[in-house]
Amino acid sequence: MPARLEPSHRKLHSNMNCGTLIVVTASLLSWTVAIYHHSNKDKLKELQYLVEPPVYAEVTARRGQNVTLPCILRTKPSHYRVKWTKVDPLRQGVENIVLITNGHTDKHYGVLGPRAKLRRLHVLDISLLLSGLQLEDDGQYRCEVINGINDESVDITLRLEGIVFPYQSSRGRYKLTYFEAKDACAQQDGTLATYRQLYRAWTEGLDWCSAGWLNDGTVHYPILQPRPACGGDLLSGIRSYGPRDRKEHYDAFCFTSTTEGSVFFVPGPLDFLGAEHACRGEKGNLARVGQLYSSWRFLELDRCDGGWLHDGSVRFPIIKPRERCGGIPEPGVHSFGFPSKSLRLYGAYCYR
Repeated sequence: MPARLEPSHRKLHSNMNCGTLIVVTASLLSWTVAIYHHSNKDKLKELQYLVEPPVYAEVTARRGQNVTLPCILRTKPSHYRVKWTKVDPLRQGVENIVLITNGHTDKHYGVLGPRAKLRRLHVLDISLLLSGLQLEDDGQYRCEVINGINDESVDITLRLEGIVFPYQSSRGRYKLTYFEAKDACAQQDGTLATYRQLYRAWTEGLDWCSAGWLNDGTVHYPILQPRPACGGDLLSGIRSYGPRDRKEHYDAFCFTSTTEGSVFFVPGPLDFLGAEHACRGEKGNLARVGQLYSSWRFLELDRCDGGWLHDGSVRFPIIKPRERCGGIPEPGVHSFGFPSKSLRLYGAYCYR
């Protein structure tokens, strides 16, 4: 019979040694932000060429979709250029140009350039079309009009719908350097989460008592229910260790979004190699952790059976908690950890 979760197998949250100074972030973030820049003056002024977007300052989409980042001219200068850039807070002073046009010729730059073009629905439309969105496309973009020595711009935020998931090494808790954490997330069909993504996940219910790397090299963990074993009497919030030496070891918070395929279950009992073979027999492969989280979040995958995943862990996704499924009260992707690959106790979660 396939393995089902019993109370003795539950592995929800790890206890945490909080000897390190922790800062609790209590400030709220604004999810819809429009910023207007005028580079030749310190003070903000009324836009002359661009329309201030009354809506859509934040555009939401999913991985794989096409999206429009709106930018409309109020008036068309006689001689001008349009420059779209992706604002990267991790690379201060480095301009990440996506596209530049003079109205006649477009030039594309970087990894985003081949997937970018102007929409041009009318003569005043300089909105940016991005196709085949990827996880790394999430972030802030700047539409800039340059007219001689004058220029002005508006910022638009592109937010990818997705899910943040905590990830631990198979070697145990707090075994990942920053670069190992970044690679681990990529191996599991994700990227290191941003602080904004972790914050949103916390507002949606993420409560995790192990600190993990974020993409900016800071270390945090989200707590909804303070408890003695996890920081004592500190308030709920995103608890922060701040920027850390990237050679230090923590866990990771990864971010993923929708996938082209889906995850399905093959019953066991199977050992790890048998699970790999079973998935190939179904024209698929063992699912990665991010793919399982994606199917749980977006396709409502609900299965009370432990199954092998690509990284050697055994997990199962629950949408509707029930007594005969280990008695765990919360929905989520729950874990048996990394059992011996020779155990023939579990099924397989496959992706195709």
